[in-house]
Amino acid sequence: MRKIIIPFVVMMASFLVGKGSQPDNTSDSAMSYEALLARIDTFKYQNSGQVKIGDVAVLNIPAGFKFLDGPQAASVLHNVWKNPYAPSLGMLFPEDKDPFMPGCWAVEITYEEEGHIKDDDAKDIKYDELLVQMQKQVEESNDGRVKQGSKAMELTGWAEPPSYDAKTHKLYWAKKLRDIGDTMEWLNYNIRILGRKGVLVLNGIGGLDQLAEIKQQTPTILAATNFTSGNTYEEFNSSMDKVAAYGIVGLIAGGVLAKTGLLAKLGLILLKFAKPVMVAVAASGAWIVRFFKGRGDGDNRA
Repeated sequence: MRKIIIPFVVMMASFLVGKGSQPDNTSDSAMSYEALLARIDTFKYQNSGQVKIGDVAVLNIPAGFKFLDGPQAASVLHNVWKNPYAPSLGMLFPEDKDPFMPGCWAVEITYEEEGHIKDDDAKDIKYDELLVQMQKQVEESNDGRVKQGSKAMELTGWAEPPSYDAKTHKLYWAKKLRDIGDTMEWLNYNIRILGRKGVLVLNGIGGLDQLAEIKQQTPTILAATNFTSGNTYEEFNSSMDKVAAYGIVGLIAGGVLAKTGLLAKLGLILLKFAKPVMVAVAASGAWIVRFFKGRGDGDNRA
């Protein structure tokens, strides 16, 4: 478990992934309260207005939220929360949350142009059968996770069953996962918006204790995010545009179908979003050292 000691302040949170992430030797050392504030100030948020999401969509920043652009979002994911590096189109935070704060959650935005996703199967989704299929896929992805230095995991159930709006072509669902052998479950909250040639991928990053808050805000986030003219679902042109090899069921399952060549993708997606671990620290004293030292190497997450 990574350790950041802030003198005289009992606060701090860090989103951690497995051992496949790159080490950050500078943040392993003790950090002063002033240094922590300096790091927080390095991120420049936009608190209102409209922002472009790549070349295909726009986000009207909802009241009560703030936005980080793509490079800064990628920095949060990689440098702060210790995920493997991946490009991002941006990240939406509640205005009272910060990447370094306990109880923080965020929604990261990317875009996948893998073809127009037909939604004919949406009305026929059998949630229990789909869950079993996804559990098998997670199990099959574990060899790849272990080779990357991460722990094997298991999908324990729905935190929120899939819900699809055929009029807006917007979809969301949430999964509960945990590392095998661990009792602590964590949240993987998924929001998808279908477009002409691909899908906007909005992933909620947080813990199960943030589920109610993320769920409450999902309609607001969905309403604020839309494809631009020329990129909407209705503008699909069958004579020009590629059709994806999977539908809504495949999208929920991670688009992981052998015939698409994306079999390894599930492991990467699941690896990317981390379980929040709250690290409470106190002012000073030898007991702090005993607290962390007593947890031993067996509790390390990074």
